[in-house]
Amino acid sequence: MTLNSFPELREPVRDLCARFDTAYWLAAEKAGYPDAFVKALTEAGWLAALIPEEYGGAGLGLTEASVILEEINHSGGNSGACHAQMYIMGTLLRHGSPEQKTQYLPRIASGELRLQSFGVTEPTTGSDTTKLKTTATRKSGTYVVKGQKVWTSRLQHSDLLLLLARTTPLSEVKRKTEGLSTFLIDLRTIDATRMTVRPIQNMVGHETNEVFFDDLEIPASSLIGEEGQGFWYVLDGMNAERILIAAECVGDGYWFTERASAYASERVVFDRPIGQNQGVQFPIARAYVNVRAADLMRFEAARRFDAGQPCGAEANMAKLLAADASWEAANACLQTHGGFGFAAEYDVERKFRETRLYQVAPISTNLILSFVAEKVLGMPRSY
Repeated sequence: MTLNSFPELREPVRDLCARFDTAYWLAAEKAGYPDAFVKALTEAGWLAALIPEEYGGAGLGLTEASVILEEINHSGGNSGACHAQMYIMGTLLRHGSPEQKTQYLPRIASGELRLQSFGVTEPTTGSDTTKLKTTATRKSGTYVVKGQKVWTSRLQHSDLLLLLARTTPLSEVKRKTEGLSTFLIDLRTIDATRMTVRPIQNMVGHETNEVFFDDLEIPASSLIGEEGQGFWYVLDGMNAERILIAAECVGDGYWFTERASAYASERVVFDRPIGQNQGVQFPIARAYVNVRAADLMRFEAARRFDAGQPCGAEANMAKLLAADASWEAANACLQTHGGFGFAAEYDVERKFRETRLYQVAPISTNLILSFVAEKVLGMPRSY
């Protein structure tokens, strides 16, 4: 695989992205969400890439989905506005009932319904998912949800919410990973007075929220799969998430190195292009080398995922390498632009802020290193 693989995907995605320039993204960030861009992606069928053809999707693999998101970021866009529909889809695809798939997948593929929001993280648990406090209590033909979530992104632009909640108290299970369940909540049909949404202003420009559930009743049919097995349903989608985020970081890395190379070749100081100086050349060149290496690990992780092979180590390493490479490239690009790198019209500062997120989310680089140390190298567990 190379950065030119899948031209049949890359070229039309690039053409679509070309319709949304720097001015658009600056305006969309101020508005809070790139509605027109996401609508265009949906109408073109790109966000239905992973939905099987029988439900109106493209029936593509994770490798192809990763190329789509890479190209969005490589073109200067931000896949963070819509990428969740790619990786949330897996929970419904792999664990949803035939009735749930028939009810939701065709309407998601057509754009009638948006599945963009995922409620897992809580203020006091963070990555310690098994200790989450949001509960869903069975009551006749319903579940009653009570609790709080944070960093619930795109909720205001989604019709469906995938929620992870505890259905059996932690004190009553043998293993802390038991007793958690996943629910697909139709936000259009709930009692809105029982769910409070508070937007969180943030440096990345994401639409993200704090959410409070006050005895919110949802139909029992909202449950995905078997009650109490939700932790594993969510966990098996995390490899896909990390591979797709790695692809976005790769796209960012190519954007930064291309912008930096072009500016360094054009910017003349002391009667010579600044790119003629090795002190300017070397950081950009090293960043590019690291992006290419991360790109290869992304493709290997995606290949293993699509083949049904174990890919936890590769998915985590791809995400870490790509996040580090894009951040290195971002710094090189900003430094190359000097003061102009801080000017919004050059777009560097926006992309700089966006790619910094992936040092922290959806899993921090330190947790990835802990995973590799324990699961790959066999060292003692650190937490």
